[in-house]
Amino acid sequence: MSEIILVRHGQASFGAESYDKLSELGVEQVRELARHWQATGDRFDHIVSGQLLRQRETAAELLPLVAGTPASPEIHPSFNEYNGDPLMQIYLRTHAASEGFANVDWPIRDSRLFQKVFEAATAKWIAGELVPDAQDAGFEYWEAFQERVHSGLNQLMEQHTGGRRILLSTSGGVIAMALQRVLDFPDQQVIATNWMVHNSSVTKIRYGNGKVSLTQFNSLPHLERSELQHMITYR
Repeated sequence: MSEIILVRHGQASFGAESYDKLSELGVEQVRELARHWQATGDRFDHIVSGQLLRQRETAAELLPLVAGTPASPEIHPSFNEYNGDPLMQIYLRTHAASEGFANVDWPIRDSRLFQKVFEAATAKWIAGELVPDAQDAGFEYWEAFQERVHSGLNQLMEQHTGGRRILLSTSGGVIAMALQRVLDFPDQQVIATNWMVHNSSVTKIRYGNGKVSLTQFNSLPHLERSELQHMITYR
C-alpha cells in the first residue's frame, strides 16, 4: 500500500497586506512538524505542493525529510486552495443585506465576522447561487474545484505506487475535498470539514490494490506537548 500524507500549511497572515504568506507562528508550526518527523525517523519518497506561497513555504521546511533532499517540491496546481475573496465579494454584493450582513466593509478585518460571512458565502457557492461578473477575478465554480482536486489525487495515486510515501503540502479546503474523494460524503460536509482543519495538521490516505482509505485526519502529533499547545490554530 502507498500513502499520501497531506499537510495543511502553517498559519498564514490573516489581516496583513497579503494573506498568502506564512506568519512567524506558521513557520514555527511547520518546523515543529519537521523536527517531530526527524525524531520519529519518518521519511518520504516525493513531495508535492500547490502553487500558493504559503503552501510552497510549508513544503520548503519539509524538503530535508524527502529522499534525495530535492531543491524544491513538485508544483501541482490541482492542490491550490479555492479563492475565497471573490466568493465573499459576490455574496456581500448580492446576498448579504437580505441575510443580516448589511454594511459590511471589504476587506473584513474582524476574524469572527469574517468566519460568519465566509460560511454564508460558501453555502451559496455550493448551492450554485453565486454568479460572478467581470470584476470577480479568480472565481471558480464549486464543481470545477471539486473536479480539479479529485482529478489531482487520482493522478498522484496513478503515478506513485509500490509502497511509496508522498508528502502533499496544501490547504484546508483541498484536504476536506480529498476526504470527500475517499469517504464519498456530501458537498455540504466538505466545507464543514474545511473549518475543522488545523494549521500544520497531518492527514493520511492509503491506497493500492483498487482500495483507498483514510487512516488519519487532522493530527497534530508535533504540538501535543503541553508547552506547545498554544501554537494550535485554525486560521
